Amino acid sequence: MGRILAIDYGVKRVGLAVTDPLQLIASALDTVHSQDVLAFLISYLQKEEVDLFVVGMPVHLDGNATNNTQHVVGFIRKLQKQFPEVPVVTHDERFTSRMAFRTMVDMGLSKKARANKETVDKISATIILQSYLESRQYL
Repeated sequence: MGRILAIDYGVKRVGLAVTDPLQLIASALDTVHSQDVLAFLISYLQKEEVDLFVVGMPVHLDGNATNNTQHVVGFIRKLQKQFPEVPVVTHDERFTSRMAFRTMVDMGLSKKARANKETVDKISATIILQSYLESRQYL
């Protein structure tokens, strides 16, 4: 059984999270520049088996697309072209940045550490992945 890899895609940075091989626990993986994400994933998939990509889909509270939705859709096309053998699903990413910030406060991270956008992106990807894993339990 391979891992599930979650992607919190942003125009500047991409947060990545991954499950354990049994697909039970979500863990932060890395944050990479958006221009480098495909190269990072190519390298990662040479070392690890990935069964599924979960991409956070940005939507407004009313369900309509955000300004970033088109960028995520374009990235998904590139991802599917590069890795046609790995399925891609989208998962609602509303509130993940806010939840990531709250998590960092709860962890006792300093203001300086909480201002690090890379940390926010990794935690957001982890929250997306954990939410996806929890949603599968009810299918």
